[in-house]
Amino acid sequence: MARTMESTNDKRIFIVGAGVSGLVAARVLENHGYSPTIFEAGDRVGGRVKTDIVEGYQLDHGFQVMLDAYPMAQEYLNYDKLDLQKLIPGAILFNNGKRRALGDPTRELSMAVPTMLSSIGSFSDKLKVLKLNFKLRKKSLDAIFTSEEKTTLQYLQDYGFSQGMINGFFKPFFTGIYLEDQLQTSSRMFEFVFKMFGEGSAVIPRAGIEAIPLQLQERLTQTNFSFNTRVKQVTQNTVILEDGTEHHSLGTIIATEAGDLVSNLSQQQLSWKSVDNLYFEFKGSAVYHKPIIGLFNAENTLVNNIHYVTNIANEYEGRNGLLSVSVVKEHQLSEEDLIKHVQNELKQHAKITNTRFLKRYTIKKALPNLDNLRYEMAPTETQLTTGIFLAGDQQLNGSLNAAMMAGERAALGLIQTLEGGVIS
Repeated sequence: MARTMESTNDKRIFIVGAGVSGLVAARVLENHGYSPTIFEAGDRVGGRVKTDIVEGYQLDHGFQVMLDAYPMAQEYLNYDKLDLQKLIPGAILFNNGKRRALGDPTRELSMAVPTMLSSIGSFSDKLKVLKLNFKLRKKSLDAIFTSEEKTTLQYLQDYGFSQGMINGFFKPFFTGIYLEDQLQTSSRMFEFVFKMFGEGSAVIPRAGIEAIPLQLQERLTQTNFSFNTRVKQVTQNTVILEDGTEHHSLGTIIATEAGDLVSNLSQQQLSWKSVDNLYFEFKGSAVYHKPIIGLFNAENTLVNNIHYVTNIANEYEGRNGLLSVSVVKEHQLSEEDLIKHVQNELKQHAKITNTRFLKRYTIKKALPNLDNLRYEMAPTETQLTTGIFLAGDQQLNGSLNAAMMAGERAALGLIQTLEGGVIS
């Protein structure tokens, strides 16, 4: 198990942030014989990847899935020990009391008939989905991230999808992934995510999404952790904590927002996408029982997606159900009014009733808002200044895969600099 640092000491290599990116950076450093110290402002690892237990229910901070085709996840995680629960590739779509299903019949046979009979999109649209799936299977990740960038909306229109298919399926589905409802996100991200969905499954660890960073932490044996420790400033050879303590550094990896920590980045504040995630307990039967996401595709709904947590978690057998609801659109509602509004939409569009509000997560920094998306970077590109290296998914694209990639590359960049004798 990783150790917790209880007192100030003179560790020479530091990581700021114990999210997925920082944990992977620590793993790479350990593999090369180093013993870093991680400063984490919170009380545990995970960063944006967290799970709470509330009234005996497992609540992830936002509806989060991992795509098991992610190359970096395959490299750094033990999938068997995570006991990954797979979601069916597709969605149940709700609109004014009516429900339809769309899915990938090549990987889930039970979705074949409902998909073909669904009024969302034409037969031609559904053939285009299969054609695009096949095309992206053959397209390399490097090719995807060097392709011309356009908006996802423009990409779908150029590919020939009908407006009905775009509005009825693609917009609600990718709104939940992008956390923006106009499909302005780069087509590179669309191709990447579509390819990953086509080559694998969306999965959730049985113990919740936080099981991912916890597994990364458990594998660290030479890393020291200092929790509830805020960093005020990082310079070429010093990490200054909020309490004024200074630590001499041979190298520091910043695996969180760097704008407030490095003086010459103070004007380069990162913008973020946000999401509201509400959990409800419900009595009676779920409106569907398969492990599949539910989407609301009516034009003016606040609710974007729903997920029956208890459809994939057998340990809740015999208890009331647990429903996750995600709201992506901006609103000015008070929490009380938001809860009522969401409950009304659940009833109107999906006929979900008897819900009791449990908890709300307002996640203002859910995904980095990025342009010029990249898949990977050279280790040398992570170096900001002598002794300071940048990690985090904001260096590449908003994904768990990117967080791991950036953490690995930053650690390798630091190692190359140290072992090359560049730092003075």
